[in-house]
Amino acid sequence: MPLVLASTSVFRRELLQRLRLDFSCFAPQVDETPLPQESPSALVLRLAQLKAQSAKAEYPQALSIGSDQVAVIGEQILGKPGRHEQATAQLRMASGQRVDFLTGVCLYNTASAQLQTELSVFSVQFRHLTDAQIARYLHKEQPYNCAGSFKSEGFGIALLERMEGADPTSLIGLPLMLLVRMLETAGVQVI
Repeated sequence: MPLVLASTSVFRRELLQRLRLDFSCFAPQVDETPLPQESPSALVLRLAQLKAQSAKAEYPQALSIGSDQVAVIGEQILGKPGRHEQATAQLRMASGQRVDFLTGVCLYNTASAQLQTELSVFSVQFRHLTDAQIARYLHKEQPYNCAGSFKSEGFGIALLERMEGADPTSLIGLPLMLLVRMLETAGVQVI
């Protein structure tokens, strides 16, 4: 079956390429607004499913991958900042704090309607950051399209004291170790 990545994220596309599988990309049209009283983990699981399922009309015989991620401090969601001022505010909030990155991933068989949906949690402990350090970092990396306003795979690693989690690719937005298990359950041999 064809494999489809239901995402416009360049980061997810680059991660999936690591598995050396042929795949197509599909731009899901999903309203990402949280539902009233929806927890961050429920949000990312729901959105991962909706994204994967949104490919059905265009790919009626495929395995579709949907993923969604939020960064949270406690229950407060830190989304993609979009601009410098918001990224500065997010990094000030994260300074000296533990930030959890919750990534929902869904593998959906568009022909049989079978789906597998799981949550991956990866945590980072930020160093205590000065405003000058935050400004220098944002000037160099400009991570305005990244949840939590930093890229661990880039210069953002300098902002951290430690990382905790089973799959470091989860932090970038697509937990590959989890996805490999899902693909194998669906009959795709990755290795």
